[in-house]
Amino acid sequence: MHNIISKLTRNLKVWSIVGLLLGLVSSGYAENPDPAAAAVKPLAQLQADFLSWKFGLFLHFNIATFNGQEWANGYEDPLTFAPTNLDCGQWAEAAQAAGMKYAVLTVKHTEGYPLWDSAGTTHDITAFKNFKNGQGDVVREFVDAFRARGLKVGFYYCAPGNYDNRYGNTLPTNQPSLHGMPPEAQGDYAGCMRQEFTELLTRYGPIDLIWCDQYKVKLKTKEWADLKALIHQLQPNCLVIANNSHKLSETDIYSYEYPIYKNEKGFPPVTNTVPSEVCDTIVNSGNWFWQPGLETHLRSAADVVGALNKCNDRQANYLLDVGPNRAGRIADAFVARLKEIGDLRRAQGLK
Repeated sequence: MHNIISKLTRNLKVWSIVGLLLGLVSSGYAENPDPAAAAVKPLAQLQADFLSWKFGLFLHFNIATFNGQEWANGYEDPLTFAPTNLDCGQWAEAAQAAGMKYAVLTVKHTEGYPLWDSAGTTHDITAFKNFKNGQGDVVREFVDAFRARGLKVGFYYCAPGNYDNRYGNTLPTNQPSLHGMPPEAQGDYAGCMRQEFTELLTRYGPIDLIWCDQYKVKLKTKEWADLKALIHQLQPNCLVIANNSHKLSETDIYSYEYPIYKNEKGFPPVTNTVPSEVCDTIVNSGNWFWQPGLETHLRSAADVVGALNKCNDRQANYLLDVGPNRAGRIADAFVARLKEIGDLRRAQGLK
């Protein structure tokens, strides 16, 4: 109870804290000061580095995993989040077996629950009392496990949008929409995002990529521009991907979400010269989050490698989603398919 009261007290001044945090970062005092102090690379170099990664792992994992949903709405019982054997090291090893060079974790999806302890809300991982008694930090476990194995790390963050009564969730009667954000964010979505981006980019060391979904549904154009600038201020070498954007004023990397189209529109054109990324799923059902029975919908290794090669030939990386299950592990069938993908790529002489 004391922790909850303390956090609620902090909520009253949370947005003013952002300015203080930014000042601390600029003075070099932060939990991980190195990112802001690192030598700044020009965008063209960062884009070239990004394209050298070629293949990445997308990890959709949050309360939707435990409620049979694709888009949760934030009113799900937080006690349902109860992985029995969370193992980010297993995720990283599966990525390595496939020949992947980076990974992107959904640190906050449509349910509004940050997978870290955020100062701005009690609607975060501290509410997941069946996971480490509310003292867990999935973001920390993710970055530590992937960095230890030499893999780049990125954070997916879902901006405010319209998620109720869609893709498996039902908004409770007489409850206001949270629009994908913590309750405390209502009325100031951009302020909440500044707070949460500041936490993500000052607590966890160098972050290679911020991947933002739904960035212009509720945010004004200037608000997104300011948030993008904030990310670059906090970590100048962190790339920003705005999902499905093909404007370099909005995104550092052109973004294509293949499952929306499932045809050539989901890939960059053959003549593409702009650094790009295509996100896709390992299951042909198009699910992003794990659900029971998805193992029967796995795409073949040849299909995945064919899509990967097409992307790489068109100046694009391929970000393949493999959602961890309710134990907190990538299912054995998915692990085996990832190894097949890696074996096929190596047989083709690819790195």
